[in-house]
Amino acid sequence: MQIARLKISSNSILTINEVSNKIKDLAEKLGGNIKGPIPIPTKKLKIVTRKAVSGDGTSTFDRWEMRIHKRIIDISMNERILKNIVRLEIPDSVNIEIKLVDK
Repeated sequence: MQIARLKISSNSILTINEVSNKIKDLAEKLGGNIKGPIPIPTKKLKIVTRKAVSGDGTSTFDRWEMRIHKRIIDISMNERILKNIVRLEIPDSVNIEIKLVDK
């Protein structure tokens, strides 16, 4: 039996929760078996730069951080559900990767 594994990632936790809830509601409405959304640990990208360009003066730093949130959703393989998921309106900040997995 094949399942579709959706890997959703975004830097905004509100948008990723909204998109994963839309997908979950759609799959349940169309009668598919669904597992998830399963949260994956947040990846933190950190950049620390010095404020003074020349390096002279005080040692003050700017600290920048970007967090990447991820969710995994497993849906039973159904062509009708996958077509409707592809047609959903998804914000530009959200990235969805679909893989077909044998189970």
